Amino acid sequence: MAASRGPTEPEVRAFESTVESIDGTDVVLEETWFYPEGGGQPADRGAIEGVPVVDVQSVDGQVVHTLERAPDFEVGDTIGAVIDDEFRTYAMRAHTASHVLYGAGRQVFADIGYGGFGITDEKVRVDFETSTEIDDDTLVELERLTNRAIWDSREVTWEELPREEALKLDDIAFNTATEEGVMADADTVRVVTVEDWDVGACGGTHVSNTREIGPVSVLDRSNPGEGLTRVEFAVGPSAVEERAAEHQAALQAANEIGTNITSLPQAVTRLQSEVESLEAEVEDLTDTVLTAELRDLDGVGDWQVGVIDGHEANAVGDRVQELAGEVAPVLAATGGNGRPFVVVGTDGTADAAEIVDAVTEEFGGGGGGGPTFAQGGGLDADPADVKAFLVERAETGK
Repeated sequence: MAASRGPTEPEVRAFESTVESIDGTDVVLEETWFYPEGGGQPADRGAIEGVPVVDVQSVDGQVVHTLERAPDFEVGDTIGAVIDDEFRTYAMRAHTASHVLYGAGRQVFADIGYGGFGITDEKVRVDFETSTEIDDDTLVELERLTNRAIWDSREVTWEELPREEALKLDDIAFNTATEEGVMADADTVRVVTVEDWDVGACGGTHVSNTREIGPVSVLDRSNPGEGLTRVEFAVGPSAVEERAAEHQAALQAANEIGTNITSLPQAVTRLQSEVESLEAEVEDLTDTVLTAELRDLDGVGDWQVGVIDGHEANAVGDRVQELAGEVAPVLAATGGNGRPFVVVGTDGTADAAEIVDAVTEEFGGGGGGGPTFAQGGGLDADPADVKAFLVERAETGK
């Protein structure tokens, strides 16, 4: 039997046809307007003689309708079929929107190829083959151009062309899998044209004018494979909801920082600068406090020893290296919650690595360093116990 007439007559939602064959829940009709899943577009939904259609596939040149249950009708019966209007209309709008988005890509990207397409209930995807980096600004421009083309009410048409003639068309979009697969055995190719915008080989259902698509909201981008960039977008009601959510978030953010949406980027940049300045100030103050605490450690002979709270081991280590020899011949600090650390700096009269090794041998953990600086961590002890050990070592001179 012939292929589905859905792509060529997408406005049809109800029809009558004769049952050609039945195999359990699988039904083949002499003529059908149901669209079988393929080319990234999902199968139509609907019912045949009141029995829900749960799937439609093209199998060996026949369109097979899978019903929810075995039918009561028989081969040769004339049946009535209804295509789900809401879902078919959504699929038409979404599929045409993908062509319009691809046309926008033609204007934005330095080079472009068609890598794939898909429709779900929530969103639509188009995979671009391009070397152009698709950053946030590019996404915004794709969305702007797409919605502008929709607003411009461009006519959408389709026609069957001889395969060789279609291949010679300038700038026609071909999916490699389509060209080498379906098209390889086809005498003709169905070509869909968006007036003065895009031309592509496509077997899906489409609206007749871009104004029927409704709003499009670009959601995100990703990299599904080498050389591909996937752009995902919402169409119609989901696009409206997405835009409303984004607008609400932008208004709330602007209100929180005392500005308006237009000035939000500048306000955020200003706040980021202020935060960076404050972070640098806090870091400077933290270093000042840490330096003062290290200078104020307990003196035990030629050593200064103590517990440092609220500072990271590496930060303490940096300061100890700077102060060792200036504050005391040996500067030893311990601290940290749970698994304490030890940091030792010397002027060379004592070996820092030997001191840290003695600590880790006594309390576990590990560390390393050289004669003038060493550091250890993961000690199985309270910092107060580590300090007591260091004090005893300083007192005995070992």
